[in-house]
Amino acid sequence: MARRASEAAEGRRRSTIREVADRAGVSVATVSRILTGSYPAAPSTRARVMRAVKELDYVANAHARALAGTPNKSVAIVLNSVISPHYAHVAQGVEAQAAAEGRLCLIGTTGGDPERELAMVKFMREQHAEAVILVGNVVADESYRERMGRYARALAAIGSRLVLCGRPSLGPDVPAVVVEYDHAGGAFAATSHLLSAGHRRILCLGYRAGYTTVEGRLAGYRRALAAHRVPHDPSLEVEGTMEWHEGYRMMTERLAAGARDFTAVFAVNDLIAGGAYRALAEHGLRVPHDVSMVGFDDLPPSLDLNLTTVHLPHEEVGRTAVRLALEHEARGGAPPHVTLGTHLVVRDSVRPLVS
Repeated sequence: MARRASEAAEGRRRSTIREVADRAGVSVATVSRILTGSYPAAPSTRARVMRAVKELDYVANAHARALAGTPNKSVAIVLNSVISPHYAHVAQGVEAQAAAEGRLCLIGTTGGDPERELAMVKFMREQHAEAVILVGNVVADESYRERMGRYARALAAIGSRLVLCGRPSLGPDVPAVVVEYDHAGGAFAATSHLLSAGHRRILCLGYRAGYTTVEGRLAGYRRALAAHRVPHDPSLEVEGTMEWHEGYRMMTERLAAGARDFTAVFAVNDLIAGGAYRALAEHGLRVPHDVSMVGFDDLPPSLDLNLTTVHLPHEEVGRTAVRLALEHEARGGAPPHVTLGTHLVVRDSVRPLVS
């Protein structure tokens, strides 16, 4: 009896997609497309494939199990890293709301590689996730937008939903939910705080052309300068990634270049601010006595540094992304586009400039 059970189990493992195709009387390509949800098959064809899947117990992936009648409801989150505090807090919000909605949560990381992100979206679609949530910075060039638009439509075709979280829309014709922060508004408030304290030479650390998050924050920085009638000086915008060691590098190189030509710093995130803070200290400069500083995110290390910074509702954006995706799936209509507000948290890192 045990041997027969083992043989039966072995037989199930040997079931192939070609056997499913032969039994259903269709091509292998048709079976593959139906199982990935990207093929608008006739109901009779789909029924034959589903029946063959069940009879052969073909369970090569989560799609087959779902089509055989045992779906696992889930949402997926795709982010750059699980180490960064920003991404970790957003992921916590997604996980909390997914649990509240009775869904499992799938997590994938990309390391900031747009090709890997596109591959991850395709994979999550194959897992039949009800929502695929993309978080954070991206270089949204034309090729990326075109391909991601296709994936958004493919997800919509199987009743799933692409969600852009903390990044801008791909356009009005792309069926994707958008939940973003007011990056420009937050940067405007932070820079204006420095300007109101009398600072005119404000170093901006973390500029990267083309990156959606940074572009918004840089726009707010420049808009604040214009509103206070302070001439824009491109030499004060320093290029670098949004990491602690980059903040340290940018500030170290700036100080090593010669005379200090700034009185304040706007760091595009708190990790950069932390690195810059260390570099200033190593050069005998104190915050705020010698250099004033503001950050962005309101995550560690802002509390340790007593840093004035822009608060982002990280967990709320994750919760909102899940909630809107599942509500939209149920109600239909145009995908919602929501912008969550930010606010300035004033601590003790800005000193009024005495002229």
